[in-house]
Amino acid sequence: MTLEILTTDALLPLRHGFFTRRGGASSGVYAGLNCGGGSGDQSDSVQLNRARVARALEIAPAHLITAHQVHSADVVPVTAPWPDPANRPRADALVTATPGLALAVLTADCQPVLMADAEAGVIGAAHAGWRGALDGVLEATVDAMERLGARRAQIQAVIGPCISQRAYEVGPELLEDFMAEDPANSRFFANGAGDRYQFDLAGFGLHRLRQAGVGHAEWTRHCTYSDPVLFYSYRRSVHAGEADYGRLISAIRL
Repeated sequence: MTLEILTTDALLPLRHGFFTRRGGASSGVYAGLNCGGGSGDQSDSVQLNRARVARALEIAPAHLITAHQVHSADVVPVTAPWPDPANRPRADALVTATPGLALAVLTADCQPVLMADAEAGVIGAAHAGWRGALDGVLEATVDAMERLGARRAQIQAVIGPCISQRAYEVGPELLEDFMAEDPANSRFFANGAGDRYQFDLAGFGLHRLRQAGVGHAEWTRHCTYSDPVLFYSYRRSVHAGEADYGRLISAIRL
């Protein structure tokens, strides 16, 4: 099966993609293009899947750069492939101005955010769950791109497939965390059943990107939870009682 890759005009002419789970070598609960080395999937399958992604981006597999994601606001500038991929930096965003490198993030409900100032030749990729977004990973990525020569007013930022508000039920403690930072954040929460709320993760991400002053920000409007054919979802796997889940990859290259 061939890969199915979501792209957006906003990031053209740069090669990029929000890769779906179609076209991979993994099986079982990981069936498809699982690129998560931290999953319990067979390492050979994950490496084959990542090689297929690299081929689609027309780079060597070693030039497909990912970090050890930890739900932080930390950003790492990249100038070359990691000397030891097994000891990748612990961070949740990457930036580069080096041609021939692809920056990638892994997600399974969190936001994958690809950014580019194509004119300046600077790109970024961020993994933004609720914690990273609240702590400022998106703004930190924009700042790091500026340090490499990007102009924030020229940065195009695209949020890829992530969990939608209708599928993202949270408790009152999350609302309290967001309200403590800014009472206006209440607008990203809708009333749910009982004391539950429905959180608009992508809406919050778009807000933070626009507040950071990027030239354009959009969401592809794909919900990972609601489409098991195309996407992995951590929350869906929990609700289904599955032992583990696959990870989607999103990447952009110069």
